[in-house]
Amino acid sequence: MLLDIIYPPVCGICDKINKKSLCKKCEIKIKPYQINEIEKIKNKSFDYQIKILKYENIIRDKIINYKFNEKAYLYKTFAKIILKNKKIYGFLKKYDIIMCVPMHIKKKMLRGYNQSELIAKELAKKLQIEKQFNNLVKIKDTKKQSTLTKEQRKINLKNAFQIKNSEKVKNKKVILFDDIYTTGSTVEECSKVLKRVGVSSIAVVTLAID
Repeated sequence: MLLDIIYPPVCGICDKINKKSLCKKCEIKIKPYQINEIEKIKNKSFDYQIKILKYENIIRDKIINYKFNEKAYLYKTFAKIILKNKKIYGFLKKYDIIMCVPMHIKKKMLRGYNQSELIAKELAKKLQIEKQFNNLVKIKDTKKQSTLTKEQRKINLKNAFQIKNSEKVKNKKVILFDDIYTTGSTVEECSKVLKRVGVSSIAVVTLAID
């Protein structure tokens, strides 16, 4: 990946050179923010929710930098944090496909990358499972979810997502990745679309819970 050529391997938390993307010192530093839970979900379109980190303090700062301040290289550190837990790694390894919450093409062009896609690519590589990033697409350029109320978020995302080829996901177990979980409206809307075309099970993985 071009990012790996431009940026030397660093620990994304302290920004010091580190080939493993997360140094031992920072591993201890982020422990208070770790959740690392696999929760079976009822009354939602997705079946499991994997919670990794709390969206607080240093974690919040790093994610904001990653998304809005052109720190795309942080994807490796975030992927490392997600898969560091053996229970979570083993659980995700059983899935067939990984997808991510898509961005509308206008927003992706503006930012230059989909932050969730970069992390999901690294997860696919480490888990050795199929990645599909062009099948679930966002067809509606919606308002920013962070500016809306819980009810407005649901309306904002209605009919915003679409599957291009349902045969590629039918009867498959899918990991759906997003960076931040707040109300869950975005992953719920994506999950509805996936279940509608015959996906058998969905595990929603989010880097941080707000």
